[in-house]
Amino acid sequence: MSTPSSNTGPPGHPRGIGFGILLFVITVGIYGLYWAYKTHEEMKQHTGDGLGGVLGLVVWILVGAVSAFVIPSEVGKMYKQAGKEPPVTGWTGLWLFPFGIFLVPAIVWFVKVQGGLNRYWEGVTATAPATAPSVTPAS
Repeated sequence: MSTPSSNTGPPGHPRGIGFGILLFVITVGIYGLYWAYKTHEEMKQHTGDGLGGVLGLVVWILVGAVSAFVIPSEVGKMYKQAGKEPPVTGWTGLWLFPFGIFLVPAIVWFVKVQGGLNRYWEGVTATAPATAPSVTPAS
């Protein structure tokens, strides 16, 4: 039986939602590969749980439909482990089905998932204790 992991690793970086959509369009989907890798990797480093960057990217490439459920599920788990109400869950993936070929549901999915991630990362960064500057004793 696995024990619940704590969210004590380094927080990820908030990403601009509009900028992400623009990059996805301009790069004809290539940015999506980078986004999937970084999102999975940051969540794994923060929680110690989840797919991680490489496996998350493989899932994104081979069975992208699964990623539509896995990514928001992992975001929701981070919120729950932090004692917060999750804005997204695995069910958020339903935004892409059966309408995944249309642009609007894909944008709604991305806005919900990246928005939830951004709020989480900003909250973790805001509540992180400030590190004291290192003081070296005078000789």
